[in-house]
Amino acid sequence: MSTDGDSRAARLKPWSDVALPALTGVTMLAAVIMVFWVVPNEKIQGVVQRIFYFHVHLAWMCFGGFVFVAGASAWYLKTGSPVADRYAEANAEVGLLYTTLMLWTGPLWARPIWGVWWTWDPRLTMTIVLWVIYAAYLMLRRLGEGDETIMRYAAVLGIVGVLDIPLLVLAVRLWRGIHPAVMISDDPEAGLRNAAMKWAFAISGVGLGFLFAWLVSLRVRFTTVDQELAVLAAEKEHT
Repeated sequence: MSTDGDSRAARLKPWSDVALPALTGVTMLAAVIMVFWVVPNEKIQGVVQRIFYFHVHLAWMCFGGFVFVAGASAWYLKTGSPVADRYAEANAEVGLLYTTLMLWTGPLWARPIWGVWWTWDPRLTMTIVLWVIYAAYLMLRRLGEGDETIMRYAAVLGIVGVLDIPLLVLAVRLWRGIHPAVMISDDPEAGLRNAAMKWAFAISGVGLGFLFAWLVSLRVRFTTVDQELAVLAAEKEHT
């Protein structure tokens, strides 16, 4: 076990135990109030457009989580740091959760707008590929738990998988598809024209960001406890 990692975790404990849950609760409550009671309906899409305030941030957060997986995995391959490995796994799990929610909210938005629940649009297809890559990463970790070689293979997959993200982000521009380029559109009329919409979008992003960080911190702590219990059990068997 890493003494540096444990001391760092102890210093962050007040933040993860008190500040993160409080900030998450306040900002997520504010986001729900803004999205469902304050912002006006979008003039073309109507009430269903409110999914946008969560759907887009779910995408960005999962991308950020997977980028962190790649960075932590690279650090693990270089140093063998168990702390880096724990953070890689935690970010992959929460990132996969956010990707699943993104894939769930997308069809809810698409059905009334496109007329179908799902279509193999380039961006949607690349999102499925991203989900499969990191689901495979987590499965490989589970199957190879305790095997250093397989864990290093999993770390390589965690790094390679992040290459799908630039393709996913640019899919609307690289290949013709029906998925809108919501935040990078050339249309001067696109985007959030109402001030309340901008505030709702910003607050929901902050809330989902705090929630992501809180879930990662909880997952890292659970993994640390599991590993410490495994060490204690092994020591007990040898006494």
